[in-house]
Amino acid sequence: MYGYSKSKLIILIAGVLLLAACGNGEPEPVVPVSPDSITVLADSVSIEKGGSAKVPFTVSPPDFQFNYHVGAAGCCISLGGSVGRFYLEDVVRTGTGQYEAFLKDNGAEGSYALPAVVVYSKDGVSVNSLPFTVVRTDPEVIPEYTMTGLPVVYLRTAGHVNSKDTWVSGTISIDGTEELAGLDQMSCQVKGRGNTTWSWPKKPYTIKLEKKTSVFGMPAHKRWVLLANFMDRTLMRNLVSMKVGSMLDNLAWTPRCQCVELVMNGTHRGTYLLIEQVRVDKNRVNIDEKKGFMLECDFHYDNEIQWLDPHGRCNNWSDAIPFSIKHPDTDTISAPYVQKIKDYISEVAEALYSDGFEENYPAYIDVDSFVDYWIAFEVMGNHELQNPGSVYMHRDKDGLLTAGPLWDFDWGVLSYNTSPGARTGLIDRHAIWYDRLFDDPAFRAKVKARWEQVLPSLRTIVPYINEQKKLLEKSAKLNFAMWNPAEDANMNGWQIINGDENMSYSAAVDRLRTIYSERLNVISSALSSM
Repeated sequence: MYGYSKSKLIILIAGVLLLAACGNGEPEPVVPVSPDSITVLADSVSIEKGGSAKVPFTVSPPDFQFNYHVGAAGCCISLGGSVGRFYLEDVVRTGTGQYEAFLKDNGAEGSYALPAVVVYSKDGVSVNSLPFTVVRTDPEVIPEYTMTGLPVVYLRTAGHVNSKDTWVSGTISIDGTEELAGLDQMSCQVKGRGNTTWSWPKKPYTIKLEKKTSVFGMPAHKRWVLLANFMDRTLMRNLVSMKVGSMLDNLAWTPRCQCVELVMNGTHRGTYLLIEQVRVDKNRVNIDEKKGFMLECDFHYDNEIQWLDPHGRCNNWSDAIPFSIKHPDTDTISAPYVQKIKDYISEVAEALYSDGFEENYPAYIDVDSFVDYWIAFEVMGNHELQNPGSVYMHRDKDGLLTAGPLWDFDWGVLSYNTSPGARTGLIDRHAIWYDRLFDDPAFRAKVKARWEQVLPSLRTIVPYINEQKKLLEKSAKLNFAMWNPAEDANMNGWQIINGDENMSYSAAVDRLRTIYSERLNVISSALSSM
């Protein structure tokens, strides 16, 4: 056939069929001109003098093709940010959409902690990753944060912890002290936490260990919290509050805690409070997991199961109290049980605000727990009992509604800025149900008697504050070199919140101690004249 061989004829026919397919009106696949995103899988990396560091990153879509050969003509990958002390040495593809960038330190003298980003750039189109920090370390120099006297918590995560809803896998280990045992490396998951506090530069975190584990001698559990205490110049408002709570034994449980240094992905983040998370557990809120419940009164009103009860006094809700269910979990609780809880709270409130309430309400609430709960808020000058925020109650099976546990004592605590009335009197006398409880002479008598009973123990908090001041001084110096608590004004109409944010650490703690001592005297005077 005109000189064609059989093999050439087959090739010719295949070519004709291919041309026909291309011309049948179907669009050719669109090849993207740039990736949708670049994600660096580390918040920070450490690099020694003259050494190298590996930075894993991913590209989306995973099948996007580009020139990642550093030094070759047309390479699309580079570093951006405050580079100069280090540079991009190589990039290696490790899987579909997965790469590793190798950084090289230039060997100059001096330490640094500089931001960088991975940049794709071609034909005027660029895509940047989120910033990560490159930290120069010297193996011969002992980091300052290991010499503050506090335990050091090391968190290493597989990616950025940038959400309160999404867990990020990682590991945790703890260097202990002579008095406090450390923790060998174990797997964990980490996510953000908090409402206002999550929006501040120094982030708080929730940790879920791979198994129930004791930390610093505290009972074993999976769930722990690292409170940042960003706005607290004293670093001890939550610490002191939990110490006060531990002295009030009519509270079933008060979270135990320990100040630590946090190092996250190689970067020292400052002083944190490692504290037991509020959870239902035999060693925490000890109620039946199926037949008990735990509630939070929270003005943020951003929970999945929540409602307003019209009985009581609440500053933000026109005398309606915002309740939410914290246990059972929303994905396991039944609609009938939700209604049962709501009905019970209505019964309690109706008993409180009924005629002859003095005889009615003790059948519904654990009065002693409500007395101790009020004392804790009042002595610490915490106005959020009347807001309310982070105000907890729980009930075991068919028992009494019990106040507690304590939580979140950093905003306005032991400060006259947010509660100027604390200088001369009580601030939570009219908070939520206490507005009604204090109308009962028997309740007032209980409060007075309990106050006189616990006052000697509460006075020991003054030397406790002095002890913690000495323990935290070195840590505070490092912490406030990184963080400025006066930035809390951004969330408060450009007014600092606690009033000590611009003070020295020493002056702030002295002020805290003075206000605490004044509160003891003011409360004693107010109760005696009630």
